Amino acid sequence: MEDIEAIAALQDPVRRRLYEYVVAQGRDVGRNEAAEAAGVARTLAAHHLDRLTEAGLLESGSRRLTGRSGPGAGRPAKVYRRAPGERSVSLPARDYRTAAELLAEAAELAGLDAGLCTAARRRGEALRETAGSCGSLEEAVELLAARGYEPHIEGADAGSGEGSVAAVTAAGAAATAPVIRMRNCPFHAVAERFPPLVCGMNLALLEGLLGGSDALRARMDARPGECCVVIEPSKNNDH
Repeated sequence: MEDIEAIAALQDPVRRRLYEYVVAQGRDVGRNEAAEAAGVARTLAAHHLDRLTEAGLLESGSRRLTGRSGPGAGRPAKVYRRAPGERSVSLPARDYRTAAELLAEAAELAGLDAGLCTAARRRGEALRETAGSCGSLEEAVELLAARGYEPHIEGADAGSGEGSVAAVTAAGAAATAPVIRMRNCPFHAVAERFPPLVCGMNLALLEGLLGGSDALRARMDARPGECCVVIEPSKNNDH
């Protein structure tokens, strides 16, 4: 019932916009910023953000948003970020997670890593056939977002110009080449228990998904709390 109530909290369109904005930032978000992004008054944003916190979808804290400390730095402001954990609802009840964990355990015990990666790469290729072209980071972001990876572009002045491939210059390519990082792993629950097996499967799946592109490649580069794979321009595509 808790999961149903939490998901029901997103039915309000303003609340959902606020939740989606906070989640997309990957950092603490203050009330003023969230209100401006959602196009609502600060008091209304505060009400909905607190409701999302009560529902367990966000967690709140406080810190100074001025970047200063000491006298004159101002009072700490209330901030929000996505709460850890998962929410899911299935009617009637289903338990696919247990099935996935049992299959992963059996595959690991039987040493079926290579076979699993082969199957995952084939699945990625099949998904690519219906997904359209994927020749740039921007196109890859759209494709990955549709599959729940919550991708964002980092590097090459991503804050000004969205980190497009065109932003990479010959002089700074090695240091500032843009990459796609993903804030969510769709296989997180099983990957926590069987990281080598499931992360290898995920890499193979994404390799298959991007396999038709000579411009991009997927590689392992794990970060805490994020997907273990990063997408970057292929070396043979660098200038």
